[in-house]
Amino acid sequence: MNPEAEERKPSSVDEKFLKPYNPEATEKRIYQEWEESGFFNPDNLPNDPQEPFSIVLPPPNVTGTLHMGHAAMLVVQDILIRFRRMRGFRTLWLPGTDHAAIATQSKVEGILYDTEKKTRHDLGREEFLRRVEAFAAESHDVIVDQVKKMGASLDWSREAYTLDEKRSLAVRTAFKRMYEDGLIYQGERIVNWDPKMKTTVSDEELEHKEERGSFYYLKYGPFVIGTARPETKFGDKYVVMHPEDERYAAYTHGQKIDLEWINGPITATVIKDASVDREFGTGVMTITPWHDQLDFDLAEKYGLDKEQIIDERGCLLPIAGEFAGTHIKKARPLIVEKLKAKGLVEKVDENYVHNISVSSRGGGVIEPQIMKQWFVNVNKPFTLRHSRIPGLAAGSQTTLKELMLHVITSGATEIIPDNFSKIYLHFINNLRDWCISRQIWYGHRIPVWYKKGSENREILVCPDFAPDDSWEQDPDTLDTWFSSGLWTFSTLGWPEETPDLKLYHPTSVLETGYDILFFWVARMILMAGYHLGDIPFKTVYLHGLVRDAQGRKMSKSLGNIIDPRTLIDKYGADAARMSLVIGNTPGTDIKLSEDKVRGYKLFANKIWNIARFIFTNAPGADPSAAYTPVDAERRAEFDALAQDVTKDLEEYRFYMAAEKIYHYLWDTFASKIIEESKPLMKSTDAAVIESRKRLLTEVFRDSLKLLHPFMPFVTEEIWKSLPGTKSLLIVESWPRP
Repeated sequence: MNPEAEERKPSSVDEKFLKPYNPEATEKRIYQEWEESGFFNPDNLPNDPQEPFSIVLPPPNVTGTLHMGHAAMLVVQDILIRFRRMRGFRTLWLPGTDHAAIATQSKVEGILYDTEKKTRHDLGREEFLRRVEAFAAESHDVIVDQVKKMGASLDWSREAYTLDEKRSLAVRTAFKRMYEDGLIYQGERIVNWDPKMKTTVSDEELEHKEERGSFYYLKYGPFVIGTARPETKFGDKYVVMHPEDERYAAYTHGQKIDLEWINGPITATVIKDASVDREFGTGVMTITPWHDQLDFDLAEKYGLDKEQIIDERGCLLPIAGEFAGTHIKKARPLIVEKLKAKGLVEKVDENYVHNISVSSRGGGVIEPQIMKQWFVNVNKPFTLRHSRIPGLAAGSQTTLKELMLHVITSGATEIIPDNFSKIYLHFINNLRDWCISRQIWYGHRIPVWYKKGSENREILVCPDFAPDDSWEQDPDTLDTWFSSGLWTFSTLGWPEETPDLKLYHPTSVLETGYDILFFWVARMILMAGYHLGDIPFKTVYLHGLVRDAQGRKMSKSLGNIIDPRTLIDKYGADAARMSLVIGNTPGTDIKLSEDKVRGYKLFANKIWNIARFIFTNAPGADPSAAYTPVDAERRAEFDALAQDVTKDLEEYRFYMAAEKIYHYLWDTFASKIIEESKPLMKSTDAAVIESRKRLLTEVFRDSLKLLHPFMPFVTEEIWKSLPGTKSLLIVESWPRP
């Protein structure tokens, strides 16, 4: 079919259809019309729908601009929202942004040093925070512009920010309640320390990078131990082996052994524990409880001493003797030389490959440290004040870990695709207490005040301000995920019992990337379960990562990052949206190329040209005209398609729904129905002509409805030109057979 070749033009055809579709001239105007209509706000929807459908937008970090992963998220959620809105639900999609404490502070600190050669300490806390807020506000405005360009039909009247006043009240309230229940405590435990930013970071904010180096086999009395970090070994006085390892059957648990070590003779104690991997190295190891999580666990289990070897700057402490004050990177080769001189090096593997942990935010190599921090206790029993979670009654005893497991195992919340449920459960089963304090300035300051000069550190938790000058506030801030863990209900007005909270919580769907299943999804289940006795969402839909055409992760170093605005400016938002949906199966990464986006711009033009053909050849179609048997069959084929697309959308098969309507319009409607319509329009039988005009008009109208969630701009623009349309397509009823 070639609608461009049709020259017949009745006077009723809109002049704009004589030209190719121009998304640049259309999309901004259409989005403004949607905003002005008020239909993004569920309170303004026609017919006052009652059944709610709600999604909270995973808040983008105010650290810069959105990438294609964000764009994919926006598209899938907008499809869900537009589909449900057209199905007659009271549909809320609530927007917001995340202050992303560590990431944002790190970004501003980098800018500050690059431009002024200053640190935050040069500016002081108040001035530095003013700079961060200005940066965050600028980033916010760019992000909102990008979101609107994607066509996201968010209710901007309810926009939230994780650091605004309402969310701050929610954070303070949550902290106080959890503290009073004993679920938040201050204690000394091992944490991930970033020496570069000088703050703790969570397990989920670590990147594991492969490093090639040396592995040293060292003589430790009668044993040979293996290590990649000899600089941590100064305080090692426990040697651990598996109780069933026959190689070490002669040694008993608790046995003392005198031996020569790095800085002289020591007495070592034998520990037998089944956690030792007999296949790794020589099957025997020494432990450094202050600087390794597993070693810390062993020390806790057996009540062993713990001694700090490395300080918060990454330098050795006095226990290292002549190496004290030296940075560990510089000290390592010097320590190895000393060990060799003492005859304590058995051998060295120069091609050892292992993973090191790096802060994904600050970039520093992580050095585990035992530090006094604030933690959430995931294993302490508490009483559920109220509960709407199936299988957990109000008044029952549980723990946060048990609650987080139960929500998924009971089916109260479903994860799509299902294989991620097993990954989630494995993660929760191995969950440790959550360190929530950060040694940075930007973020929610911990709502705890200490009495100055008090010997027992008398504290106040969560007053809005100190009673007098004799109190000082904890200088640390809360982990970003503490505030974003409250997101599904803090955005709806909690801790107040607002109408929005009652109507829209739990939310219907959380749609996000699989890479933050543990970062965020688990935290929200924890927070909603404890504070509301409810689930935060009924369904979790996990999309994959967006990769380049070669399947590589997009990164600045590879130079393959695609800015969504670049694609939108060249090809239109509709084309970008379709490229991010078709082929995007849940939990699976998607490859994206500019050619793919270009192809869907051609499809937008195809829809535009179909509209021109119908306006030219089927004006004034009679909706009461009787269908011929052929046209009745064509209508039945479309009705079957509409049912399939509807079912796919209900069951989260967005990629299949998009592909079906795409192929129908291109391969069936354009190539088949329109082509066979050309000779029919010349028929001498008026009934045949009227039947076909009705078919063309009605099926095209309903096709626009099916396509609207995927390509909202071009469909809305065409819809406005259809005869008899009285409302925007965004609130039209979904097709019914």
